[in-house]
Amino acid sequence: MPKLSAGVLLYRTRDGVVEVLIAHPGGPFWARKDDGAWSIPKGEYADGEDPWVAAQREFSEELGLSVPAGPRLDLGQLKQSGGKVVTAFAVRGDLDVTDARSNTFELEWPKGSGTVREFPEVDRVGWFTVAQARAKLLKGQLGFLDRLTAHPDVTASHEGT
Repeated sequence: MPKLSAGVLLYRTRDGVVEVLIAHPGGPFWARKDDGAWSIPKGEYADGEDPWVAAQREFSEELGLSVPAGPRLDLGQLKQSGGKVVTAFAVRGDLDVTDARSNTFELEWPKGSGTVREFPEVDRVGWFTVAQARAKLLKGQLGFLDRLTAHPDVTASHEGT
């Protein structure tokens, strides 16, 4: 059974351009990676759990902020290269991420040192145009951008996409 993950792709329109909110993973493995390393805020959930409930929970854990109220679009599922199946939902809304704070995880670092350190699950979040997000997102999640911008309810101009 593949691992299941669910997340929220928050989007807004600024000056006729669609922007999305994405997150950079924390920890030492991602510290020096930027393009191709970002993700929609998401996390794993158990088989049988409601993916929308899990997506909201994971968004809150990774940003320390709740998903804004707004129309929800089902972006479906994508299978990432490692086999994980990601279910994504898009929500139109604006969110000030100035005070975003992620939950943390512990990891022995450097590996083999016996020293356990705490790292944020997400070390930064940001709003990006769809074009910028195409460079930043993990390859396995790019299809969510295509589905978002093709959706008839995303009525803004796609300049910058």
